Amino acid sequence: MVKILAFAGSTRDESFNKKLVRIAASGAEVAGAEIEVLDLKDYPMPLMDEDFETRNGLPEKAILFKEKLLKSDGLIISAPEYNGSITPLLKNTLDWASRAGSSEEKPLSAFKDKTAILMSASPGPWGGMRGLVPLRMLLGNLGVTVIPKYRCISSAYSAFAEEGSLSDPKLQKAVENLGKLLVQTLER
Repeated sequence: MVKILAFAGSTRDESFNKKLVRIAASGAEVAGAEIEVLDLKDYPMPLMDEDFETRNGLPEKAILFKEKLLKSDGLIISAPEYNGSITPLLKNTLDWASRAGSSEEKPLSAFKDKTAILMSASPGPWGGMRGLVPLRMLLGNLGVTVIPKYRCISSAYSAFAEEGSLSDPKLQKAVENLGKLLVQTLER
């Protein structure tokens, strides 16, 4: 069974991107994948600092996050856009996860053979699209295959229904289909 780790690059309780990642995760689950949706709020890490790493090793939460990555086949990531790029939270999390935990472990091992699908939601007119460009590049540098299809939800304040689904049923289905596409790709 395909195992997928899903998370958003935001810690806000009512994050549009947390809602969006859950929609895609539900599509992946319907397609037969085992899904774990996690909240990066539960994995706080200090700023990436090699001096800190030399003195203390990897932070406990970075180790726990890496373990989740190592057990997964694919990733669903919904990434808010901050000033045309990815959030510091997401960048820092991925940076820590890229580090080797021991001299026997190769750097980037947590990303080896992973495939990801990306999405974003933003109040702005482009739906966070500009932030997906550097995220796609970063994931590629880490060795992750990123599926070219993505979805950006603009005007996010009005795009979601109160219970967390998208107000537009066609858009809801399109995001669910991203999760299904990831499962289909991984099964190949």
